[in-house]
Amino acid sequence: MTADTLQALTPTCQLLARQEADYRGWWWVAPPRDPWLEGGQGLAISADLAVRQAWQAAGRPAYSPFDSQPGSAEEAPRGEGQREVPGAVLFWPKSHALGEWWLLWLCATLPEGTPLQLVGENQGGIKRVLKVLAALGLGCRKLDSARRCSLFETRLGRVAIDPDAAWTAFEVEPDAERLLLASHPGVFGHGKLDDGTRLLLETLPAVLPVGDGPGDVLGDVLDMGCGDGILAAWLARRGAAVTAVDVNAFAVEATRRTLATNGLVGETLESDVYSALAGRTFDAIVSNPPFHQERAIDYGPAAQLILEAPAHLKPGGQLLLVANAFLPYPDLLERAFGGFEILADDRRFRVYRAVSR
Repeated sequence: MTADTLQALTPTCQLLARQEADYRGWWWVAPPRDPWLEGGQGLAISADLAVRQAWQAAGRPAYSPFDSQPGSAEEAPRGEGQREVPGAVLFWPKSHALGEWWLLWLCATLPEGTPLQLVGENQGGIKRVLKVLAALGLGCRKLDSARRCSLFETRLGRVAIDPDAAWTAFEVEPDAERLLLASHPGVFGHGKLDDGTRLLLETLPAVLPVGDGPGDVLGDVLDMGCGDGILAAWLARRGAAVTAVDVNAFAVEATRRTLATNGLVGETLESDVYSALAGRTFDAIVSNPPFHQERAIDYGPAAQLILEAPAHLKPGGQLLLVANAFLPYPDLLERAFGGFEILADDRRFRVYRAVSR
C-alpha cells in the first residue's frame, strides 16, 4: 500500500497530499502520526519514540536526530559526511525555539541547496518561519495554504550557528541543595522548575524509605517522563538507584546531561511509558506526567502510567505522582490500586500516592 491509496488525516498532511511534488526519498522531520506518511515513501526523523516505533512497525525507516549512523548510507542521517537527499519536510512544532533548532540541525546535516519545505498550522505560528528564515539568511516563498495550514519552501544553506547552542543550563535549589539542569527547547520545564514538580519534591522526603544514613533513599526508583532530569538527579543524590525514561529523545539526553553535570549516576532510556521496561519492577515510581500532545489534551500516556503501574511495582511499592488538580486521575488510581491518598494539595496541583498490594 502506498501513500497514494491512503488518506491523510491531519491538516498538515492533507495540505501536503494535494501537492504535485514527488516526495520519494524525502526526509519527514518531526512528523505527526498519519497513515498517509507512514504508508508512503522516504524516512522519518523524530525525537518522539512513539512516532518512530509506529513507522518501524509499518516497515518504514525512522531515526532519532541523535542517531550517528543509523541504517544504510543511502537513507540515514549523516555520520561523518553529508549525503544527497532529494529534500526534506519540516513539520513546524508548537515550540518555536524547537523549530529553530530543527532548522539549524538540517542546515548542519544536509548538503547546501537541499530543498526544504516547512508546514504547520496557522494557529501554531507557522507564518513566523518567514522571519526565522530571513534571520538565517535563507530565502523563502509560500507554496500553498489550506485547512488553516501554510506550506513554505526554501533551500538549506550554511549558517554560523551550531545546533548545540540550543542546549542551556539553569540552577535550581529545591531543598537548599544546588542542582544544575540541562535544558533544551521542547523539553517539559525548559529553563525553569515547574511548580508541580516543586510540590512533589517537597512531599517525597516524608514517604520514600530511607536507610541509616542521612538522605539515604533505598531501592530502585523509576522516574517516568523524566524531562530535564530534576527528579532523577534529586533521587540519585540521595542514593536511590534511578532509572529515568521519557518518550522524547531530547528529554532523555537532557536527563543524561543533568546527571553527568552533577556527578550523579542513573540509567536513562527512551521509552513510550513502559515499552522499554518489560518485566522490570521498582520500589517506587515518581512522575509529573504530561497531559498535552502539542495543543490537544491527551490523557492516554498518564492513564497508561497509572493503570499499568501495579505490574511494574514490587509488593508494597508506591506510585507517587503530581498532577493539575482538575485532571481525572482519582478514578484511574482507584481502578488500578483499589485506593489512594492525597499527600499534598495547593489548589493548583495535587500529589497522589498509591501502594501496590
